[in-house]
Amino acid sequence: MAHLRSRRRLALAVPVVLSLTASLGFLPTAASAATPAATAARAADGPNLAYVVNTGTDRHTIESVQRAITRNGGTVVESYDRIGVIVAHSANPDFGPQMRAVRGVQSAGATRTAPLTAAGTTDEGAAQVLSKAEAAKLAEDAAAGQEPLEADQWDLRAIGADKAATINPGSRNVTVGVIDTGVDDTHPDIAPNFSASQSANCVSGKADTTYGSWRPVDADHYHGTHVAGEIAAARNGIGVAGVAPGVKVASITVAQPDANSLFYPESVVCAFVFAADHGIEITNNSYYVDPWLYNCMDDPDQRAIVDAVNRAQLYAQRKGTLNVASAGNSNHDLDADAIVDTSSPDDSTATNRTIDPHECFDVPTQLPGVVTVSAVGVKGTKSYYSSYGQGVVDVAGPGGDKYQIPDTPSKNGRILSTLPNNEYGFLQGTSMASPHVAAVAALLKSAHPHATPAQLQALLKAQADNPGCPSDPYDGNGDGVVDATCVGGKRVNGFYGFGVVNALRAVQ
Repeated sequence: MAHLRSRRRLALAVPVVLSLTASLGFLPTAASAATPAATAARAADGPNLAYVVNTGTDRHTIESVQRAITRNGGTVVESYDRIGVIVAHSANPDFGPQMRAVRGVQSAGATRTAPLTAAGTTDEGAAQVLSKAEAAKLAEDAAAGQEPLEADQWDLRAIGADKAATINPGSRNVTVGVIDTGVDDTHPDIAPNFSASQSANCVSGKADTTYGSWRPVDADHYHGTHVAGEIAAARNGIGVAGVAPGVKVASITVAQPDANSLFYPESVVCAFVFAADHGIEITNNSYYVDPWLYNCMDDPDQRAIVDAVNRAQLYAQRKGTLNVASAGNSNHDLDADAIVDTSSPDDSTATNRTIDPHECFDVPTQLPGVVTVSAVGVKGTKSYYSSYGQGVVDVAGPGGDKYQIPDTPSKNGRILSTLPNNEYGFLQGTSMASPHVAAVAALLKSAHPHATPAQLQALLKAQADNPGCPSDPYDGNGDGVVDATCVGGKRVNGFYGFGVVNALRAVQ
């Protein structure tokens, strides 16, 4: 996430927007010198990897680049002509450098380094499933007007979402697209608000709208279903309630269908374009794009990833979509001079590298116009795991914190929401904070249907409650060690941005 130092998000528009739409155009443009025979010989020498090839949007250039992809041993999976991003596959180990040398190509690079191994979602720890007995006991004690499990949803009360629902639960004309591991739309708390016509599977980099393709492949891919319930679980006398229980929710699946659930760039490009073209007003992005926790602009592959995803999310913004994303769970200061990244690449052998977060970006959350969300616990203070950064974090939302214990029946500081197969469970992470903000944005869009993405972001900030930097040194886990330093004042600071979002103000 990103600087001039204190206002890096403004400066981010220079390296990400200008250099990705202008400077990248000045990369070498000479045609590849390799002969077709030599290229064909090399094409079978390496693993079959996915690539993004970024170019101009005119028909002649796109057609020329597509021919070059074939000539250099690649195949076109999908061409997003409106943003000049082509998804390709190739087993040619020289495919990236060869495509970067093609006239009209502005950036090109591999979107992965090896077979799948790790996950990029931003939940912290495994789900704690609520047992049937625990759920039954909660339902017995539910107060009048509450959903059966709502007593354990401290997060709703923390941002006034319980009171907001009595005024305006959100409009059926507003849809939040959950770009994630898939959503179980058969869950009784999600089914009433699910929009199948705005859902798809984008795993391959090309949208598949086959009925049910958006669902998780198994119960272990629970992340997206939990997120969807936080946003729009219906107030129907069953289970839990969402922050915006009257809006619609859609599923755009981008996670690889194995146990590791990676979110590759071509899948995310597909998701943003699909959301934009299908009238989705808000997207929630509780992940980082694999395989790099931070994508550095001096690396041609990582530069191409930033370029491609940024083109897609800017296209969505231009079509009226507000993109909301989690800040991450590494407790990193995203405005620091340097960060040690020990997890990249996460699809092969990770190496330790020191990066400058002003030149190496967490995608999509650090891209311009994206709402970057940090997490708080029940006490309203930064969650121990949440990344932060002055000029990077826009707002905060309830993400849960196992060290901050609520006065609820389960005494569980995590976030309770829906899981596949009609279950419920607790999770914590900036993954859980982001959908709270996306849902409040949906309430704002319901109240202000003509608001632009920039206007919705401004309203989120203006209505937020900022606790200010803590007066004592921050020790998130209580071990006596200072874990983070908050920079800024009461109005805006590195822990909370402009503050914790407020659902009640959004509907008043």
